[in-house]
Amino acid sequence: MKLLEDKIKRDGLILGDDILKVDSFITHQIDIELMKAIGQRLATVYTENKITKVVTIEASGIAPAIYAADFLHVPLVFAKKSKNVTLTDELLTTEVFSFTKKVTSTVSISHKYLSPEDNILIVDDFLANGQAASGLVDIIQQAQSNIAGVGIVIEKSFQDGRKLLQDKGLQVTALTRIGKFENRQINFLEADDAYLD
Repeated sequence: MKLLEDKIKRDGLILGDDILKVDSFITHQIDIELMKAIGQRLATVYTENKITKVVTIEASGIAPAIYAADFLHVPLVFAKKSKNVTLTDELLTTEVFSFTKKVTSTVSISHKYLSPEDNILIVDDFLANGQAASGLVDIIQQAQSNIAGVGIVIEKSFQDGRKLLQDKGLQVTALTRIGKFENRQINFLEADDAYLD
């Protein structure tokens, strides 16, 4: 997605060998017009899949997921990283390790929001090692829902996340794929949605 690549080139910050900071437009402050375009693009890829729900994990995945759900005209369900007193329903839970935060969280979704009749699109902001998406896959499989695919805003293709998901038989669609960081520059690979152009 050229619009997204251009934004990353202009406003993204490379930290070390493997971290891309996009907090000025995705993970802290959100560029609403860009996020709408991202959601529409993901929805377009999966428009023929008869998606019934979009599922993500809090917090940075919510923005792209809500726009994808809006364009698909389906509900958005997000996994919570901490239990609160209002979460009293039967919970589907799993453990997820965060690459950037270096912590493991127990994430959960109420069983009443996922069913065997659901056809799910997973959406997240980043795909690196694949732990967040794999955690969502685990929860969705506990509910016996079908997974139509995994839509990713930015994939770090030099890490193992894509292989982990594809080894589970899942379709992965990344709007932007980073091959590597080199000399403070980003080398992009062809995005999965390029065939739409």
